[in-house]
Amino acid sequence: MLAAGMFTRLFAGPLVGMFADQTGALRLALAICAALAAASAAALLWAHSFALLLFITIIQAASLAPTTSLADALSVNAARPQMAGNEFEYGWIRGSASLAFIFGTLTVGQLISRTDVTPIVWMNLLFLLLAAASTALLPPVVRRTWARNGGRSLIGELGELLQIYRFRMLILVSSSIYGSHAMHDGFAVVWWSAAGIEPSTISLLWSEAVATEVVVFFVIGPALLDRFGARGAAALAAAAGIVRWAVAGMTTSVLALSIIQPLHGFTFALLHLAAMRIMQMLVPARLAATGQSVYAFGAGCSTAALTLLSGTLYAKFGGVAFLPMSILCALALPLAWYGFADKQQHLAVNG
Repeated sequence: MLAAGMFTRLFAGPLVGMFADQTGALRLALAICAALAAASAAALLWAHSFALLLFITIIQAASLAPTTSLADALSVNAARPQMAGNEFEYGWIRGSASLAFIFGTLTVGQLISRTDVTPIVWMNLLFLLLAAASTALLPPVVRRTWARNGGRSLIGELGELLQIYRFRMLILVSSSIYGSHAMHDGFAVVWWSAAGIEPSTISLLWSEAVATEVVVFFVIGPALLDRFGARGAAALAAAAGIVRWAVAGMTTSVLALSIIQPLHGFTFALLHLAAMRIMQMLVPARLAATGQSVYAFGAGCSTAALTLLSGTLYAKFGGVAFLPMSILCALALPLAWYGFADKQQHLAVNG
């Protein structure tokens, strides 16, 4: 069931994103996806068989997958760097999302029980309906750029996007660094537990990583982007990944782990901010949702593949399996530095 949901998300995101760009109806597409996800959440209350549960899981996965890409496309086009004036910073949005994730996780932890999941379903339903209704408050998308491309097919627009050299480098770098998290996300808790670390301590280590992510999104990340640019920020994220996974592969010392966990703010949040800044420069507004979907698709595919590989490596080598993830970041470092160089030709935001 989980695998079916993951597989569905990989393909639903790009398809919906491309259709949204074709019609220029990003807000409407986001509203429909959120509303459909809310309906599928409610349907879980009546799912009492595996077949029905599987069907609802697939529908909800297909509905939820495009929401992040569509929301990112809308917000990246509206956001401007702080130095440009009074516009809001994109990092504020993703930082708020991370805070909401913490709130949701803590709330679910209090509500969940073995006998009654109804409160969680209703919480999910209400939040999704609120998200759907909130799309009415979003600023409209400028439509002038769609007219010039009226007859283009989905494949043609995707091909146009992939012709941008720096965008291809972005997908390669982000897929490598995000994918390097696969070992940590899938097996860190197993490895640390086997090493005798208490569950409460493991919880604190994870909370430390997420808290740093919020700080980077809100404060540190925008400042680093303005200081070093997207190229330097992406290289810094790769360097942080090299250190983080190398240390994780060599020790289970709680002190050492507590020192490297904040690097999550760089390996995830700073890289994401750099990626959004690059797409803001490279991707035409009429391809915004498609660009975000391809970006998410690349990261999703690499993470899925590396999760499978991590299972094999962990079974044979234990915590040493973190080291190949460090090597992956080392390979991404020169790609970020040379592949994101400003000398490469790029397209303006409006095409």
